[in-house]
Amino acid sequence: MKKNIRNLTDKEFDLVVVGGGIFGACAAWDATQRGLTVALLEKGDFSHATSAHHLKMVHGGIRYMQHGDVYRVWESSRERAALLKVAPHLVHPLPVIMPTYGHGKRGKAVLGTGVFLYDLLTMNRNLRIPDKGRQIPRGKLITRQEVLKYFPGIEQRGLTGAAVFYDAQMYSPPRLALSFIRSAANAGADVANYLEVTGFLKRENRVAGVRATNVLSGESVEVRSKMVLNTAGPWATKVLETGMGLRLEQKPVFSRDVCFVVSRPPAGKYALACQIKTEDAEAIFSRGGRHLFIAPWRDCTLVGVWHGVFDGAPEQVTVTREEMKKFLDEANEAYPDFSLSIEDIAVVNTGLILFAENQKESSKISFGKRSILIDHDRKHKVKGLITLIGVRATTARGMAEKAVDLIFKKMGRRSPGSKTETTPIFGGQIEHFDGYLGQARERRPYGLENGVLDALIHNYGCEYPGVLKYIDENPDLAHRVANTKVLRAEIIHAVREEMAEKLGDVVFRRTDLGTGCHPGEDALQECARLMASESGWDEDRAKKETDEVRKHFLRHGVVAKGHPCGAAP
Repeated sequence: MKKNIRNLTDKEFDLVVVGGGIFGACAAWDATQRGLTVALLEKGDFSHATSAHHLKMVHGGIRYMQHGDVYRVWESSRERAALLKVAPHLVHPLPVIMPTYGHGKRGKAVLGTGVFLYDLLTMNRNLRIPDKGRQIPRGKLITRQEVLKYFPGIEQRGLTGAAVFYDAQMYSPPRLALSFIRSAANAGADVANYLEVTGFLKRENRVAGVRATNVLSGESVEVRSKMVLNTAGPWATKVLETGMGLRLEQKPVFSRDVCFVVSRPPAGKYALACQIKTEDAEAIFSRGGRHLFIAPWRDCTLVGVWHGVFDGAPEQVTVTREEMKKFLDEANEAYPDFSLSIEDIAVVNTGLILFAENQKESSKISFGKRSILIDHDRKHKVKGLITLIGVRATTARGMAEKAVDLIFKKMGRRSPGSKTETTPIFGGQIEHFDGYLGQARERRPYGLENGVLDALIHNYGCEYPGVLKYIDENPDLAHRVANTKVLRAEIIHAVREEMAEKLGDVVFRRTDLGTGCHPGEDALQECARLMASESGWDEDRAKKETDEVRKHFLRHGVVAKGHPCGAAP
């Protein structure tokens, strides 16, 4: 995957995709797979914003049962199945315990019925998933004793047991987006990060491409195309306003979603859904407060999500220390045995997702329901321009398929149909993941420890030998970066093969170094030295890059030291 500015300027593409988050990544892959010539342009690094900073859940739609929204249940279940099929290294099933109390709406009978109906509605949830380890089991009821075995600190008054349902979880959201992008690049797409779209090329009432600026060099370029797909997420309206003077009749509302990576080992394989005071305003059948999730993730624990309308500039989204304390108080009230403090937070994940109109500080909130797909020819009489603003990462592949269908229609070309629902993405050509992992452990290439090898295969799937090849040219690259599970070879691979331009690209998105915790100062310095040697940085550039990464951690209130979740066994 190489950035080639000359390729971008020398030809006319069928499609330019603006924005390299999960929706843009899926759209670029779908369009390229169907035979279109595609350029993907991202103003920062790929998947640098919301697509990397969420709860990492792949929701199967069980919450929509409360809304009576059968379509969203089916859509979510289908898209969860697609991700489990095409990215078995990056997506896996996650069992969730939902405690039951008494005999009313929170009782076993009601919850058990709900889970049973959900299983009926999603009978095709494992369609075309041959790997049993990636299939979603049916829900079940468990006893009070079983609940307390996994979560002994739960509120016990009136506890009768729990309903267990299954969702899925991403191992690494940024690597999932990157795997879609690498799939597109391998199929012929031209992709570029740090290339910000600043305007549109116009031909009468038609968009004929984009103007863009290289954020790192200041160079301006023009990229010609027959169609442009705007997938810039919370920046999508700014792209329209500054580039075309277009304003949407109803400006999208975004929520600042917040979740924490906590430096506590997981309680077990189950996630816990705890009820809190805030209610879902649109639930037809309400059981009380909405749920806060406490979930195992790698060697840490995830806690979230908190929602709130955000109307500032997307790049200004952050979480204050006071807000962290407030959220922790709510988490501790929901599960008192947790006793979380600020010092337990390893990473704060926050991003902007589509939401509904809400009154601030209300005890009831309305969530976003549908992604927004706009044909600007119909809306504004501007041909060649489509906007897609997604509502959930789970549905990115399916919404990208719809967007590309529309693109073919607007181009007057017959679409060959999407195959992204069943075609494995980069690293995903693994029939049975657990067996594949077991075989790799038996071989132990280069004598790698199981924890290091597991992380490597989760991140790169069947393409992990492409990382290890660097060890043949330099055996020193078989060592870990400080006391982490990341190999030095991964740093070199990120620069040479995955378009890593900055230290933060490697720390936060290409590797596991900073996605679960601060890796420690030694790890940052070592990673910076490797990148400096590979990229030709001088001492000042290396220091600047390291300072930027430190500021990122400090901006999120994280203690600047390594956490247990980042250490290798």
